[in-house]
Amino acid sequence: MKENNNIREQFSALRNLPRFFGLIWRTSPHMTLGNAGLRLVKSAIPLATLYIGKEIIDEVIRLIDTGEADRQYLWLMVGAEFALAIASDLINRGITLLDSLLGDLFANRTSVDLIRHAATLDLYQFEDPTFYDKLERARRQTNGRTVLMSQVLSQFQDTITLLFLGAGLVAFNPWLILILLVAVIPSFLGETHFNQRSYSLTRSWTPERRELDYLRYIGASDTTAKEVKIFNLADFLANRFERISTRYYHANRKIAQKRAWWGGLLSAIGTLSYYGAYVFIILQTVGGLITVGTLTFLAGSFSRMRGMLQAIMSRFSSIAEGALYLQDLFDFFAIKPQIQSNGQRRAVPRPIREGFTFENVSFKYLDAERWAIRNLSFHLRAGEKLALVGENGAGKTTLVKLLARLYEPTEGRILLDGVDLREYDLKDLRDAIGVIFQDYQRFQMPVSDNIAVGNIHERENDPLIRESAHKSLADTVVELLPDGYDQMLGKRFAEGVELSGGQWQKIALARAYMRDAQLLILDEPTSALDARAEHEVFQRFSELIEGKSAVLISHRFSTVRMADRILFLENGQLLELGSHDELLAQEGKYAELFSLQAEGYK
Repeated sequence: MKENNNIREQFSALRNLPRFFGLIWRTSPHMTLGNAGLRLVKSAIPLATLYIGKEIIDEVIRLIDTGEADRQYLWLMVGAEFALAIASDLINRGITLLDSLLGDLFANRTSVDLIRHAATLDLYQFEDPTFYDKLERARRQTNGRTVLMSQVLSQFQDTITLLFLGAGLVAFNPWLILILLVAVIPSFLGETHFNQRSYSLTRSWTPERRELDYLRYIGASDTTAKEVKIFNLADFLANRFERISTRYYHANRKIAQKRAWWGGLLSAIGTLSYYGAYVFIILQTVGGLITVGTLTFLAGSFSRMRGMLQAIMSRFSSIAEGALYLQDLFDFFAIKPQIQSNGQRRAVPRPIREGFTFENVSFKYLDAERWAIRNLSFHLRAGEKLALVGENGAGKTTLVKLLARLYEPTEGRILLDGVDLREYDLKDLRDAIGVIFQDYQRFQMPVSDNIAVGNIHERENDPLIRESAHKSLADTVVELLPDGYDQMLGKRFAEGVELSGGQWQKIALARAYMRDAQLLILDEPTSALDARAEHEVFQRFSELIEGKSAVLISHRFSTVRMADRILFLENGQLLELGSHDELLAQEGKYAELFSLQAEGYK
């Protein structure tokens, strides 16, 4: 029963092929048609070559027997066979060329589609290990599926060739077709079974294979080299990699060994059937029922058909296996974001007049037991600078992600100028908000691109990039670089330069100034700066965004005191809210922590 289910699953997976070829067709209709046309012509060549070979042998024997001198027909057949050989070679080269070019284009297009689709998905989905397994399986399909394309087209070509050769065999003796099927079907069933088992093993081991890729990366990466050396992690990482990879090797070896044993046995049955047919053809020739030329034609046709049937059967299993993996790609593209613009797509008001209002907002991460934000209500006024304060895990970063609608409230709602955030066009909303997170990305790109990612549509706007660098003090960093704004950052590529943590942060801060945002959020992006440098950055930031709303997160109370109001979070709940002086006067938690920190600077 399980075997039947496996076969049904493989046949069912073939339903993915029309959609797959739809993607190939959209990649390049001309190349797809050209490839199919060449393969159609190529499929007729084997039968023509065998028939011409038969004619040549029969003509040679006839000339020997009769002693005739007229050899015109013989040389005509030899010339025809030569022309077919040249044509076959040229067609093969054309097919290989188109397979390569079309495969590259398809891999490129699929990778682009995957990048674009991933960007539409919700942030919480990237924080889900199950989603990462799907993403990893989909990513592996972008390159491997070019082989599947070539296999399916080869299947199409060989099937037509088989029909041509089959017609020739039936014309002489239909029983040869039956013997042929007996020769190849057992091998086909064996390959189908073991391909299914290989697929099941690979799929079930996706998390472990993803961990192997991660261990391989952190074990030999510029970003982790310091920790690996200073903490002597090489043996730990290598041993863990070896332990997991060895378990996978043993699981895969068990399948490979059974596949080799049964494959050899079933192949021997096929070989026995083939030679039984060959003996039958020889006996007919010796008995004078067919000519020597017909013997070579039938033997050649039978041999080629057997080889092609085996290839078709074996390739079918590979195609079915590839189609199963192809489902992983389509499954990923089928994932839809939960956070989307609704039908109204209201434009964000410019300027914002009232600001943002949290009404009993609560948020819980997927599969988490505790609330990250709980019953939070406050109003961020237009043009106000609000500082968020609290211990690690208090919910500060979660709050700003809710503001930018990277997360959706589990309960409650967030209003902008009195309208639910969900009613605004999502892209327009995010364009109106500039966020620099503590874990900002250090892109291995030129300085200008590293700054321009804050508003990538202005990548060619050199004056804006330089102005943003000046505002964030990143221009003082650029002045030290040999190639200025064209300098490649990071050590991944040739002539790249690595920056210090403080220098990187000034580059990242410049991104916030790249867009004309109405709300700017700085989520501890200056943590690598000393207290004086951070104070200078925030002072400059405060002056440059006059009239705009801002949310600042910092652990340094000397910095947050510059904000108009300070919101103290504890366990995701609002504990205190007011100006620096007001909170000190309350003598609550903020005043206590401020005093403790002030003592540390004495």
